[in-house]
Amino acid sequence: MIRARLAVVVTMAVMAYSTSIRADVRADEKTHVEFGGALGKVVNIFGGKAAREGVTSTVAVKGDRKITTNDSTGQIIDLAEERVYDLDMKRKTYRVTTFAELRRRMEEARKKAEEDARKEPPAEAPPPPKTGEKPPEMQFDIDVKDTGQKKTVNGFDTHQVVVTAIAHEKGKTIEESGGLVMTMDMWMAPKIAAMREVAEFDRRYAEKLYGSMIAGVPAEQMAAAMALYPAMKDMIGKVNVEGGKMDGTAIVSTTTMEGAKSAEQVAQETKQSQEDTKINPSSGVSGALGGFARRAMKKKVEGDPKQRATIFTGTTEILKVTTDVAASDVGIPAGFKETK
Repeated sequence: MIRARLAVVVTMAVMAYSTSIRADVRADEKTHVEFGGALGKVVNIFGGKAAREGVTSTVAVKGDRKITTNDSTGQIIDLAEERVYDLDMKRKTYRVTTFAELRRRMEEARKKAEEDARKEPPAEAPPPPKTGEKPPEMQFDIDVKDTGQKKTVNGFDTHQVVVTAIAHEKGKTIEESGGLVMTMDMWMAPKIAAMREVAEFDRRYAEKLYGSMIAGVPAEQMAAAMALYPAMKDMIGKVNVEGGKMDGTAIVSTTTMEGAKSAEQVAQETKQSQEDTKINPSSGVSGALGGFARRAMKKKVEGDPKQRATIFTGTTEILKVTTDVAASDVGIPAGFKETK
């Protein structure tokens, strides 16, 4: 469950573009995901090269179909059929899941996440409201800043834009109430018209399946995330609106999601930490050694707990863009067999 809690929170927010013209597009992209805390250490050990260096994938959109493939896995989303085809590139097999089945899984994941949060809330998440208690009204502060920095990335002339979104209880600062902080650091090139088709497809998929989603995040995990972080759905929606106003295409985009603890949470954890690290004078530790130990313990206590914890960092980089896409490019590869 911890993995689901952290994995859901943000790779990239879907840009909310609207267009009445359908075009084909294929792009080579590199994505790199880093998880915070203990999970990050586990992923680095067992995730292999992909976890350390990222994954390079090919994404293609044609009409109502989108395919994403890398060396080992792939996925085809068909909006007309309302089906998802998950591909095993090494075994040459695929598995079919309907949108209806995905919705069922998402609802189950949402309920499970709510139950788990009541039993053991994540440290970086706000405590869930008590039964019958109305959740606090949330406020969203969004800042868009063009830093003026410029550089060439993968042959594209880009400039840096940083979007910061903060969700916190209305009438309080984020330090007082806790909340979520999403930062998108983007290197923007002049608008690549074809690339809006990928964003538009993701938007249509999200709306048809469940509502607000994050591109590339499994549906079940998205539902679990929104159960744990109720403000996330509205935050993503507001960031999408700002993204739709931007005149350009992000060639490299790094999204960081942080959970901010409230002042009350920090005070409680500090008090608990102090109690856990008290030194008993009668323990036999005395003199210079005892003084050193006490100073070391005090330093540890003063440095903990941190008010903000990085939940997730994801980077997406566009390597190449073309508009030559055949129907076979978004179909099930030849020789693949279905598994149940």
